[in-house]
Order: sequence, then structure tokens, then C-alpha cells
Amino acid sequence: MRHVIALDVGGTGTKAALIGPGGEPLHQDRRPTGREHGPDAVVDGILQFAGDLSALGAERFGEPPAAVGAAVPGIVDEVRGVAVYSANLGWRDVPLRDLLGERLGVPVALGHDVRTGGLAEGRIGAARDASRFLFVALGTGIAGAIGVDARVEAGAHGFAGEIGHIVVRPRGAPCPCGQRGCLERYASAAAVGEAWARACGDPEADAADCARAAASGDADAVRVWGEAVDALADGLVTALTLLDPGTLVIGGGLAEAGETLFTPLREAVRRRVTFQRVPSIVPAALGDGAGCLGAGLLARDLLTRTSTTAEVTP
Repeated sequence: MRHVIALDVGGTGTKAALIGPGGEPLHQDRRPTGREHGPDAVVDGILQFAGDLSALGAERFGEPPAAVGAAVPGIVDEVRGVAVYSANLGWRDVPLRDLLGERLGVPVALGHDVRTGGLAEGRIGAARDASRFLFVALGTGIAGAIGVDARVEAGAHGFAGEIGHIVVRPRGAPCPCGQRGCLERYASAAAVGEAWARACGDPEADAADCARAAASGDADAVRVWGEAVDALADGLVTALTLLDPGTLVIGGGLAEAGETLFTPLREAVRRRVTFQRVPSIVPAALGDGAGCLGAGLLARDLLTRTSTTAEVTP
């Protein structure tokens, strides 16, 4: 059975799958990323994981995987196949595509984790019927993916979709990116958790706790949650003014609050628009498996391109 390897490398864990010809997961696994051992150990672990999956695929299905798709965090040069920088993993300029290709002897596609998750949401998830969509992941930080006709736009320099660094509060809180007032500092799960921990006096409180307290009517939680929703709406309206998506998909940990997030967010966006068209604002459909599924799509795309090239080559 012709299949591919999909890898989704995260700050603490790496999810992986063998994906069949119809996009179905044939095998799924997860291992610690091992960042506490340093960046070289992280790379070695990824290569070992991929090698083990390749051997398993050959044993179980009679042939090795035909391609690999890998999604990684941070700054990614998808054209050169280089993991340029990741603060969480501590690496710089890792030629991961070449390293995986040399290890396994098959074509490899490397993608940015959020854009790869957005690709999956666009093709098989919440935006599968939209020709233009914006996927926004509200996690520890905030990042986005701009979808156009079943592909995701990386930008001229690989930075497209960095909605978390739209300035929504000029001269506001400093951001590690060097600006002040970035959306990420007000509406990410980390920012909401920090604000709620200060408000309730519990240093262990997080964004999920805030969402539950807000849903139950706690006045301080309603205030903290409302400030985050307002900041998020400001950033999203800027994005939809520039991009005019038909569907806006919200994922990540904060989206798990469900209608506690989506009901006030839809209303806040509607209040802000003037001439713009409000897109459908929907929750992501694929959960934390989106990155791995998207990596599988990247690998299958490689096979499609290879097949098409072979057909037209004299």
C-alpha cells in the first residue's frame, strides 16, 4: 500500500502518522520532542522517529513510505526546506528536509506548523468548502494561515499569516518580537491565563479556568475575557479588511471554550465592520491532529507533483 509519513513537531511532543492513499491514518504515534536535551538531540529524535516509522511501514504494508511531510514551529523556509529558527526548540538553520531525505531516501516537504494545520482545515476540515479562508490558532501565541484555493500562502519571506503581531493596542504591553501592543499579548491563551491569574489571585489559574468562570458569570472573569475578545476582534477585523476571507476558522486551546468565545467574538466583529463583509466565523474541526494531517497532505502533494511531472516528461 502506497503511504506517506506525517510528522508534527511541537515544543514538548511530536505527533506522527502513516497516511494511506485516501488520506486515512494507518498508524499513529507520539513521542516526547526532548528539547531539554538540546537542539541536536531534538533533530536526532525526529530522524530516529521517522526511521522507525519507515521500517514499520515497510514491514506492515510491504513497501516503505513514498514521501514525508513534516510540520515544525518557528520560522520556516519552506522553499529551501530549512527550519530557520525556533525559540522553543533552540534550533537555527536546520536543513531538516535534506536530513530527512538523506535518512529515508524519499522526497520530503517541510512546512510551518500553523500553516500546515491551516492547509488541513482548508482541504478536509472546517474551511473545506471555502475558496478563501483565514485560519487563526489561539494557543500559547497566535498565528494564522491564509488559504487560497486549497493551498496556503507562505508569503515572499515565509512570514505570511503572523496575525499575532498585528498591533491592536499602540504603546501597549511589550512583545518579545520587539513591538508593543501585539494581539498575542492580549488574546492568546497564555495572555488570558496570565491576566486571569492576576485577577483571581491564583498563580496556577489558566485561560480555561477564566473561560469557565466567565461562563458562570464571575464579574472579574467576564471583564478579563471581554478584554481578550475585544482585542481579538480588533485584530481579526484588520485581517479581514486586508484579506476578505469567506470563512474565518478559529482553533487552538482558546477555541475549546466553544460559544463562550464564539458568541461574543462574532458580535464584536460585527460591531466593528463598516463596508467589510463579515465571514463565517467557525471553530476548527480537526483539533490538535490538524498539523499531522496537514503534514500528510504536504507529502501526498509531493507525490502528485512527481507523478504529473513524470507524465509530461518525454
